[in-house]
Amino acid sequence: MYYDDHNPPHFHALYEGVEAVFDMEGNLLRGDMIPRAQKLIKEWSRIHNSELIDNWHRAQEDKPLNWIEPLR
Repeated sequence: MYYDDHNPPHFHALYEGVEAVFDMEGNLLRGDMIPRAQKLIKEWSRIHNSELIDNWHRAQEDKPLNWIEPLR
């Protein structure tokens, strides 16, 4: 997550070496990601939505981000 990037709130995800940008609901904003990866990222963002939003606010305040567990 890079706060300095720009709005709207978003995060960067990597899957098998491919990076893409997603909104906080897990919708693809920029990049190219295979459909299976997009589905996994959407599910992960749904589970961790409040943590993602909290980290976005922490980044705006120049605070360290909290670790968010990956899907297992």
